Amino acid sequence: MAARGRREEVRGVLLRVLGANVIVIAAKLAVGITSGSIAVLGDAAHSGIDAVNNLVGLAAMRVAAAPPDELHPYGHGKFETLAALAVAAFLSVTCFELVEGAVRRLLAGGGAPRIEPIMLAALAGAMAVNGAVAWSEARAGRRLASEILTADARHTASDVLVTAAVLVGLGLTAMFGWTWADGVLALVVAGIVAKSGYDILRETIPVLVDERAMDPDRIRSLVDGMSGVEATSQIRSRGRTGEAFAELTIHVARHETVVSAHEIADRVERAVAREMGFARVTVHIEPPRAEPSDQPPGVASG
Repeated sequence: MAARGRREEVRGVLLRVLGANVIVIAAKLAVGITSGSIAVLGDAAHSGIDAVNNLVGLAAMRVAAAPPDELHPYGHGKFETLAALAVAAFLSVTCFELVEGAVRRLLAGGGAPRIEPIMLAALAGAMAVNGAVAWSEARAGRRLASEILTADARHTASDVLVTAAVLVGLGLTAMFGWTWADGVLALVVAGIVAKSGYDILRETIPVLVDERAMDPDRIRSLVDGMSGVEATSQIRSRGRTGEAFAELTIHVARHETVVSAHEIADRVERAVAREMGFARVTVHIEPPRAEPSDQPPGVASG
C-alpha cells in the first residue's frame, strides 16, 4: 500500500473513532455528574483523552503525509510516532488527576455515589461501544502498521477495563453502601491508565531513537545468497514496519564493471525492499575484501 493511501485510511479510522468517543464521553459525563462518582468522572476523563488523542493523531497524520523535502529527506513519518508519544503524555496527566482526586476523596470522606439502574445501563452501553472501537482500531493498526492507531486502540482497550471496574465498584457500593469504594476504585483506574502509558512509551521510544528495525543477519542471509554478491557489510536499518529504511554495503568481484555492479546493487535493493518490507533501501558498492594474499609484502593480516 502506498504511504499516502495508508495515511488517508488511518485518518478515516481516526475520524470514525472520534465520533464514537464523543458519544461515550457524553454518556459517562452524564452519569458521573448525576451520581457524584469520582471514579465515573475519572472514567469520563480517560475517554476524553481518547478524543484528544484522535485529534492529535489527525493533525499528525496530515503532517506525516507530506512528501520528503530538503529539511526532511527521509519524510515526515516520525510525526506519527510523536503523536503516539503525545498519547502517553496525556495519559500521565490523567493518571495524576485521578490519583489526586482519589486520595482527596479517601482522606475527606463523603457519602456514597447515588446509583440508578439507568446509570449502570448507560455505562454498560458505553463499555460495549469502546470494546467494538478497540477491536476494530487494533485490527486496522496491525493491517496498516500504524503506531498511532495501535497506541490509541490500547488506550481504548484500557478504557473498557476502566469502565468494567467502575461498573463492578458502583454495583458493590449500591449493594453494601461502601463510601470508600469510589476512591479505591479511582486508584485502580489510575493504575490501568499508567500501564497503558508505559506500554506506549516502550513501543514509540525505540523508533524515535533510531533503534534498528531488523537484525542485520536476516538481511545478510538474503543478500549473501544473491548472484554477484561476494559479501555484505555495514548493514543498518531504522524505522517501523512499512516505512523503515535500510542501508548496506555489498562487495562484488573485481572483474565487475561499473554498469554490472550497479545492476547487482539494483537487484539487491529491490529484493531487500520486497522480502523485508523496507520502504527505501540504499546499497553501496565496494570491491571484494582484501585477503591476506592480496596485501602488500610485509603487511600482516589483522
